[in-house]
Amino acid sequence: MKQFVVIGCGRFGSSLAKTLFDLGYDVMVIDKNPEKIQDISPYVTHAVQADALDETTLKAIGIGNFDVAAVALGTNLEASIMTTLIVKELGVGMVIAKAQNENHGKVLEKLGADRVVHPERDMGVRIARNLVSSNLLDYIEFAPDYGIVEISALKEWEGKTLSELQLPTRYGINVIAIKHTDSINISPSADEAINADDILVVIGNNQELIQLEREGQRD
Repeated sequence: MKQFVVIGCGRFGSSLAKTLFDLGYDVMVIDKNPEKIQDISPYVTHAVQADALDETTLKAIGIGNFDVAAVALGTNLEASIMTTLIVKELGVGMVIAKAQNENHGKVLEKLGADRVVHPERDMGVRIARNLVSSNLLDYIEFAPDYGIVEISALKEWEGKTLSELQLPTRYGINVIAIKHTDSINISPSADEAINADDILVVIGNNQELIQLEREGQRD
């Protein structure tokens, strides 16, 4: 089982650590603020008060033995950059780093962060997409030009099968799951019929998803 270390107990880091722990994983959190460590200690495997910029301390903790390190420091860009560099050099298998802005993210990538996340930007994108379409329930960026969305079935889809709708041809999207009222069908077949209250989970190019959203607005 993977072991995770989360460095920084702000809102993002705390949420990440607690969720991983709830999912059954071993999670260590590191923060130099004793109050934050005290608050989160009941919700993770280990909580350590330490300065993430102290390489000697990180070595003593055994940071290099963790499978994944998430650098979730707040507005201190220098600390974020240096901590990402240190944990990478100490041999952590995968390093995820939170970026404050695009330039910060580019620096983290240059330092070897395996994945850079932009929580504020991504949340803004999701909220904006929800605001402009009543049918769109959620949006997740899958790649720079691709996304995964949950969308309520359009009225014109009701009672028709996926084969009849030809969504890949019409919109360039692929249905990866259908949520019925009392069940969920993963990888639905072409003869799966769409019901009035169904929610479709689809993947596609962002431009094609925008077209689908506009269809939902007219529906």
